[in-house]
Amino acid sequence: MYHRAFGLRIKSNLPIPGLSAAAKTDSIDIDINFGAAASELLPLSADNNDSDQALYHFRSIRDGAYFRLTYSDGTDFVFDRAASKLWANWRAPLTLEDAATYLLGPVFGLLLRLRGTICLHASAVAMGGQAIALVGAAGAGKSTTAAALAQLGLSVLCDDVLALSERGEKFFVEPAYPRLRLWPAAVTMLRGAPDALPRLTPSWDKRFLDLAQEPQRFQSQALPLTALYFLAQRSGCAAAPRLTPLSQRDGLLRAIANTYANIALAAAPLAREFEVLGRLVEQTRVRQIQPHRDPDRIGDLCRKILDDVGSCIPVDAALGLESRHV
Repeated sequence: MYHRAFGLRIKSNLPIPGLSAAAKTDSIDIDINFGAAASELLPLSADNNDSDQALYHFRSIRDGAYFRLTYSDGTDFVFDRAASKLWANWRAPLTLEDAATYLLGPVFGLLLRLRGTICLHASAVAMGGQAIALVGAAGAGKSTTAAALAQLGLSVLCDDVLALSERGEKFFVEPAYPRLRLWPAAVTMLRGAPDALPRLTPSWDKRFLDLAQEPQRFQSQALPLTALYFLAQRSGCAAAPRLTPLSQRDGLLRAIANTYANIALAAAPLAREFEVLGRLVEQTRVRQIQPHRDPDRIGDLCRKILDDVGSCIPVDAALGLESRHV
């Protein structure tokens, strides 16, 4: 099977849940083998003294030629330093869908970092041929805000992992995969009931919005990044949602704090990353936006973003908030 995601050409021995099939190509970036026991492929030393309470263990093996990421549920990933080959295995009753949930998030974040691609904790939507990034830590509301904007007719480029590519004097957001992952509370807010969207897997309570189905659209081509919106902690203040411009210095510090897969920093050229992020905030509109604590105010949050960034979409006509459950 062949796929494309995050600007990479992928070959896998099994279809990857969440990714669309792509045309066969002789030139691939990552070769993925599901169901292969990494411990058999790459014999490991038995000196594992990590606490069983950890969510995951990440270590280099074979004198740094490979890395191994093992989750507490037994899902196991091994990949080479060049991030060109990956082996994945899992324990029953987990399934390929469970492994793909890790793969399309933290694992690809690691692979991209090792390949020299800078990634942000961000979701991104398309407006007027430009990419708009929603940046923040886990739980900040990136996916929920992207889903609300998608319900208003905007296309989505990525969810949670934003892969940047620098082309000439512009930064582009690479399209990821046609899904948005949402917690039941967000599904209730957007669709009226927690079970209005399907589960990612039977063992996870998280749901997904299929962007391949109209009217939820997936932007499959990379777009230039025009604005970064850093999601601040929610507030009950009457002025929220509140938008604040950020200086280049503050924007750089927040971009650094929101880079993805920092457990791979020992293998990543930090000086280059800071230099690239510095150019990014110089060329991009940088804002902090503070959502309101009341979930019913997400429509106001969308309006703030649309009004600030501007586009060919008439804002008032695009925001049919009540009829769209936003």
